[in-house]
Order: sequence, then structure tokens, then C-alpha cells
Amino acid sequence: MAVCLRVLLCPARASAPTRLLPWAPARRCMTTGTQFQYIVVEKKGVKQNVGVIQLNRPKALNALCDGLMNEMNQVLDSFEKDPHVGAIVITGSEKAFAAGADIKEMQNRTFQECYGGNFLAHWNRVSTVRKPVIAAVNGYALGGGCELAMMCDIIYAGEKAQFGQPEILLGTIPGAGGTQRLTRAVGKSLAMEMVLTGDRISAQEAKEAGLVSKIYPVEKLLDEAISCGEKIAGNSKLVTAMAKEAVNAAFEMTLTEGNKMEKRLFHATFATDDRKEGMTAFVEKRKADFTDH
Repeated sequence: MAVCLRVLLCPARASAPTRLLPWAPARRCMTTGTQFQYIVVEKKGVKQNVGVIQLNRPKALNALCDGLMNEMNQVLDSFEKDPHVGAIVITGSEKAFAAGADIKEMQNRTFQECYGGNFLAHWNRVSTVRKPVIAAVNGYALGGGCELAMMCDIIYAGEKAQFGQPEILLGTIPGAGGTQRLTRAVGKSLAMEMVLTGDRISAQEAKEAGLVSKIYPVEKLLDEAISCGEKIAGNSKLVTAMAKEAVNAAFEMTLTEGNKMEKRLFHATFATDDRKEGMTAFVEKRKADFTDH
């Protein structure tokens, strides 16, 4: 779950070639032809092989409402099926990645409605996508925004990014993985402090704790995330999915079980054309030409 806090925002910095739009009208998705209300969808990169989803609720600091999550899930499904897309980037604006959930949408829900309807279950789609997903976080990633970022495989942060799980301030707790993924990422002590006090951490603190892998200037963040996506998309999509599955298994299995799974997936790569091409290209001192088979 998430919390949308009213915060004082700093002015946006100068834009980069790939601009984080402060606002954009509904746009048609290149892969589905569907018009969206809450997100902007594009393909980026030299080969147009990186799918980009920009959250687009500027007046609500990209608060995660049910409509936004449904639209994002629809696009994730589309990118998952698109053979040309090798990686996905999720971003917000320079002011806010996502400042939380839409509290007005959930404030009058009852226990029966939440439990009976498995409230927020569909928010988990990001974590089940087989293609790598990169979160490009500028500004506020609070509550559900922080949880959304943690569902991604890689988190890049802008210099002014802030992360937090402030649900406790509204008399509730995280409900979309905040207590679980945050603890696995930063350890028990810091996770407890953030969840129990509602305090935020800076981009630098997040990197030091292991939540974020890299920090960039605000105006360069999205381009760097797309660049990372291009590197990933240049590899075998089939083998990349195996690698992602193996790393994710480390959070679910014991070391012994995880090593066994890794070996099975490693052996499975020897049944692929891309493994043979990759090793042959290395021996022949040329660039590999992967075909995703």
C-alpha cells in the first residue's frame, strides 16, 4: 500500500534529451494502440528496444490509483509479448516518481472489501514480468511509490530522490510488499526505523543501504536508465530471462536450493542457439549476434 503526502517541492532542473514530462496528454501506446489516461508509453533507444512507462498524474504527484495500475499492467503485458522489447523502464516526473497511493480512493474501504476482494493483489504485476524492469526514480518514492520501485529489478535514483514507507502516519502499514522487500534490501534495523517512524531516506542513504544501485543528476537519470536498458536488450532475451529468474530465486530459496536452481538454468543455456553463438563469437573475437533462440 502507499501514502500520498503533501510535500513542498523544489523547482525542476533543466531537461535532458530524453525529458521527464511535467505533464503530457493521453497518448497512444505503440504496442497496443490503446489510449491511456494516467501513463505515457513510448519505445526508446537506438533500436527502439526499451519500453518506457511514465506515470502521468502530475496534480496528484503520480499517486497510484486503481486506474493507473490497471493501465500499467496492460502495457507490461504488451511489452512482455513484444519480441523487440528487451527491457522496460518505469519513471515518473522530476518532482515525484510516485508519492504514494490515492488515499481518497481507499479511505472508506472496509475490512470485508479489502480481504474479500484481495485488495492491491493486482499491484504485484511488475514483480512477475519476465523481462528486466528498471525504476528511474526522481523526487518522491513514498509508500506505494517506494513499493513500486522495489518491485523492479534495478533502481536508479536522481540526486534529489527520497524513499519512504510512511503508512504508519495514516494508521496503517505497507500492503504491497513494503515490509518484505524493504527488509530484504536494506536489512531489519533500517527497515524497522522507516516503517515504524515514517521517516524518509535520501538517494545517497538508499545507495549506501543497497536499495539503489546508482545515482545520477536529475536531468540525466532517464537517459542513463534507458542506456542500461539498451545494454540489457542487446543480450539474448531468452538467457536474460534465465539470469533474472536465478537472481530472484536467491530471495526465495536457501543457498543450497538456489545453487541447484542456478545449475539447472546454467545447463539449460546449453540447449540454446544463443549460448553457442555467444561462446563462438568470443572465441572468434567478434560481437555476438543473438537471435533469442
